[in-house]
Amino acid sequence: MKNLRLPGFGVCVVLVFLPPSLSAQGSRMVFPSLDAVPASYQYARRLALNGSAYWQDLAEAALWASSVNAGPGAEEKAATYMERINSAAAELSAAADLPADPKERGEYVLVFLHKRFLKSYSEYQTRVDEIFISGRYNCVSSAVLYMVLGLSAGLDIKGVMTKDHALITVNTGAESIDVETTNLYGFDPGNRKEFHDAFGKATGFAYVPARNYRDRVEINGIELVSLILSNRIAVLEKGNRYTEAVPLAINRAALLSAGESSDGQNKADFFEDPRGDTMNRIFNLGAYLIKTGREDDALDWAEYSGGLFPDPRWQDFINTAVNNKLVKLIRTKKTANARTELSALKPRLSADHYNALDTMVLEAEAADMVNGIRNPGDVEAALSFLSRSWERLPAQAREEMRTAAVLKEAERIGRSKDWTGGMTWLNAAMERYGKNSRFESAFRTFRQNRVGQLHNEFAALFNKGNYAGAKASIEKALAEFSEERQLLQDLNLVNKALQ
Repeated sequence: MKNLRLPGFGVCVVLVFLPPSLSAQGSRMVFPSLDAVPASYQYARRLALNGSAYWQDLAEAALWASSVNAGPGAEEKAATYMERINSAAAELSAAADLPADPKERGEYVLVFLHKRFLKSYSEYQTRVDEIFISGRYNCVSSAVLYMVLGLSAGLDIKGVMTKDHALITVNTGAESIDVETTNLYGFDPGNRKEFHDAFGKATGFAYVPARNYRDRVEINGIELVSLILSNRIAVLEKGNRYTEAVPLAINRAALLSAGESSDGQNKADFFEDPRGDTMNRIFNLGAYLIKTGREDDALDWAEYSGGLFPDPRWQDFINTAVNNKLVKLIRTKKTANARTELSALKPRLSADHYNALDTMVLEAEAADMVNGIRNPGDVEAALSFLSRSWERLPAQAREEMRTAAVLKEAERIGRSKDWTGGMTWLNAAMERYGKNSRFESAFRTFRQNRVGQLHNEFAALFNKGNYAGAKASIEKALAEFSEERQLLQDLNLVNKALQ
């Protein structure tokens, strides 16, 4: 008989985004900081003032969000990039051909940006500093740099966000004009623009088709800068570097906490709530720990971050981590350890979760006792355990395990070929617990084996010519099974031999 298998224990995993990788020391994880860096609040306050230096504050915040201020030589790098921006702003302001008309000026800034800095589009290149290093950009980094330089040139500019894109609008006083900053010809997309050769001669038209953004929302400068952090988080998660993403989410929330806000607009569909975004990243890290079998780290993470970031989901998260930890122990035949762990972790579980896990461990304990039936007395210990635990065990599991225990004992008896003892045991079990198909099938097998045993005893005597002994043997057998066809045939055979 095969060992009794418990009902399947699913390894529950709570997943929100892609699984990240970790930085670890020893056997336990080194957790990222859950405190926002002071700079995030400083930039929020400075940008909220919205003064004459707003574009410069925005530029500094964009470089900070791009992580320029991190690592060796951070201050020098930040100063270098700010000098590039200040120089570009000064060049724009001093340009003799800078149009006075806001619409023409807006297009002029876009052309200037592409000629000076924007070299090649790269979907995930969201950092402003990287534009100065390699010329690579995406919609966010190019939009941020356009806003900085456009504001320095006196334009009235807002950001625009869709579900998967960022762009700029320039308010001329008479109209608001979209600017697709990723394209040299992206000013007022949908309109034809003359294309000139090197000598200024018109040779045709460059055309950027307008996009029909039915779902769009206007965002301000600080919100546009925060998209740098959002995109960096996405890239980090895509590269399985989630411990680095958590602090970025916390800094993003701090940046948006005290800064200006776009009034009267519902950004819920596009612009993720900063706290919700932070909580998702925090739970992502926990999900990764559970997914990779690091339940102790997951529980430590819940304790470490749950106090600062309370959330109703923590209880389900803890339950999942404990569940998986217990399942691992049970599957490696360490059920006693599972019971010890559950007892130790009980204070961290809700009553409902504890009861469910207690039942799981109890089933494993009962299954261990049933599977361990090998010696006389083992079955009574297992059945006694089942009896004591009966009301706490699921109906199907307890019936299955009791049946398995009875059959395990029958199997043990059968190994000694005590078919009569096995039948006696099974009869007693059916009287005690009621009949079922498995009991009845096992009883038939034992009966057939006993009949075969009696027939073989008869046959051995008969084949030796001891017909008197053979007759005595078969008559004794018929006293046990008076109507068994095989035995009746044996009696008829021996009577003919004696005639």
